[in-house]
Amino acid sequence: MKITNLEKQVAFIKEIDKIKYIQRKTKLFNSERRENDAEHSWHLAVMAMVLAEHSDKTIDLLKVLKMVLIHDIVEIDAGDTFFYSTTKDHKNTEEELVAAKRIFGILPEEQAEELITVWEEFEAGETDEAKFAKSMDMFEPLLQNFSNNGGTWVEYDVPYQKVHDKKKEIKNGSTTIWNYAESLINEGVEKEFLKK
Repeated sequence: MKITNLEKQVAFIKEIDKIKYIQRKTKLFNSERRENDAEHSWHLAVMAMVLAEHSDKTIDLLKVLKMVLIHDIVEIDAGDTFFYSTTKDHKNTEEELVAAKRIFGILPEEQAEELITVWEEFEAGETDEAKFAKSMDMFEPLLQNFSNNGGTWVEYDVPYQKVHDKKKEIKNGSTTIWNYAESLINEGVEKEFLKK
């Protein structure tokens, strides 16, 4: 018996529920509870809507929203790699591409192809939409860490220069947001969250 498009879509919807169980290292604002991937993706989507005016380029906001909502779905299979990990590269794209093809492949072919393409565009980080989406992805945990007296920066003894170098990617999508983020990173040194 042939599986209908609706049955494939429902199967995908059930599969991605697993993203709610993927725990990140960062904690919610002013909290001891770790954020999960679903919460993170939702937060980025709202941030993108609210902060879109600060993009350095004119962007297709719907595409940015698609990117931030699906970018971490691959972690259902590939797991979450800590941004400041010293043992595994955060950009484990090959492993994640296998996951993307399996998970998005549950959908009808046309939808699967679209979401894989959008995910790959985000990962490549070359279009204006991908640059802005990645800015949101970098900015949210920075705000969380700052609100938690250094959060993972303190917990994992991440030095100032590593935070500054990695977070500088925010500038690719928004100079305004990067200037604000850099001021927080520098304030983190003053408050002794980060060591120079």
